[in-house]
Amino acid sequence: MLPAVPSRYSVLDVSVSALSLPLATELVVARARQRPAGYVCVTGVHGVMAAQDDPALRTILNHAFLNTPDGMPLVWLGRWHGHRQVTRVYGPDLMLAVCDAGRAVGLTHYFYGGIPGVAEELRARLAARFPGLRVVGASTPPFRPLTAAEATALQDEVARTRPDVLWVGLSTPKQERFMAAHAATLDVGLLVGVGAAFDFHTGRVRQAPRWLQRSGGEWLYRLAREPRRLGPRYLKNNPRFIWRLLLQAVGLRRYPRE
Repeated sequence: MLPAVPSRYSVLDVSVSALSLPLATELVVARARQRPAGYVCVTGVHGVMAAQDDPALRTILNHAFLNTPDGMPLVWLGRWHGHRQVTRVYGPDLMLAVCDAGRAVGLTHYFYGGIPGVAEELRARLAARFPGLRVVGASTPPFRPLTAAEATALQDEVARTRPDVLWVGLSTPKQERFMAAHAATLDVGLLVGVGAAFDFHTGRVRQAPRWLQRSGGEWLYRLAREPRRLGPRYLKNNPRFIWRLLLQAVGLRRYPRE
């Protein structure tokens, strides 16, 4: 039986689950043993702002089994809405917590994402970190939408291995679109999109120090390390996010597009 699914709060018309990491872990472990498939999104400012320009993505986020507050701004807004229990439910942390807790009930996992070789390396590293972890498969998708033949091959592979959790390590919004498109056709309990977790947990990319994550400054750390890739995202989205929150706060619900 599932624990009570938490209430949600709205951030610029994106529905976010009022969660803590322990509650999110409990819900994922419980829901992953059920069929048909559902999906979990982990959403920060980048995801919220991408959804402002893409109604289809906003619908995907709003229909997820859980849409967790992946960044500190969403945590602060949740508490401002009166959800004092909200903490950051960061994709890489959620992956570790579920892998750990799931051992007690024999949860099975499949890793899908990263560049060639990363999913297999993640499998080896997490199996060493969590003795008894049951990983039934790992593979790398192409950097484009799947062809019909590739989608069928993935369905066959998942049907053969029957994972409880399929971890999707693609970028936002690619992973959210993938999960929504394929959840109905895959024999899995939950798909969970965790973004850069594959790279973090294999050591390919260094994570920000914990104190910086808790203070809401992780984006500065990542921007400093990958300015060419992340500069357009942070330098555009962060000011837009603040501006639209201010417009909403003063009653301009239908704020103009830039």
